[in-house]
Amino acid sequence: MTTSCKITVVGSINMDLVTRSSRFPTVGETLLGEGFNQFMGGKGANQAVAAARLGAQVDLIGAVGDDSFGQELLANLRKEGVNTEGVKTVTGQSSGLANITVAENDNHIIVISGANFCLTPADIEANEHRIAAADVVMSQLEIPADCVLATAKLAAKHGKPFILNPAPAQKLPQELLQLVTALTPNAYELAISLGLPENTAAETLISQTPCPVIMTRGSEGAMYVDENREIRSQATYCVTPVDTTGAGDTFNGALAVFWQHDLAKAVKYACAAAALSVTKAGAQSGMPTAVELNDFLAKQSQ
Repeated sequence: MTTSCKITVVGSINMDLVTRSSRFPTVGETLLGEGFNQFMGGKGANQAVAAARLGAQVDLIGAVGDDSFGQELLANLRKEGVNTEGVKTVTGQSSGLANITVAENDNHIIVISGANFCLTPADIEANEHRIAAADVVMSQLEIPADCVLATAKLAAKHGKPFILNPAPAQKLPQELLQLVTALTPNAYELAISLGLPENTAAETLISQTPCPVIMTRGSEGAMYVDENREIRSQATYCVTPVDTTGAGDTFNGALAVFWQHDLAKAVKYACAAAALSVTKAGAQSGMPTAVELNDFLAKQSQ
């Protein structure tokens, strides 16, 4: 499947500092790690790169600090083909950081917002033309909440689909939920978004959400509601995981790229792209190109 679309992403830009260990340390314990790497990340940047690698024309709206990390992050985004004219550099502020521990085929992440929380609704409004020109608009929750709402309102104003990845998890206002075209949480994130108990059944969570939900389920794929209001599941693809960091961002980027197709196909391709992404280390470095994704799916059907 090929695609051609324009996507505007409003979100975070971080430097990921990744430590690897055989297992996660317990509270107060010191472990000898197995390695360290530095990767470009941030949910906004990750989703922008994921979409660009799959062939979309991508604009990113966000902020970096005036430090060396900020320069590296912008250079990498441009190398990936992402338009960074909507990214501002904040004087005297550090760029966002994510401290990631990878162990036992999973990860624990602590995010330092830095310049990401210097983004303002005025910055979003100054880039309204990028939202107006997009086929799909995306955001996440690693930027100020008023910026996410401003993005949603502008997307609605211009009749653009708005995909919101509600991570890191926080309770979402009804005003925002009613502007969302597709909410893409995992089960935990959806429960927190709605203010419901974390052990609430996935089907119950989806039925109580006032906007369409496409729930990611890790190794179990994804769950969504079709045009007939029936809950459907998309299985994941069997791969050997190396690093799960960025898998959700890859899913969201791919979902936006294939949004113009029917929902079942979009979710299928998003699950396949996410599966491919975990076969390499780093949030962005494992994200597949369109050729890699098509080849992977072709092999799955053989």
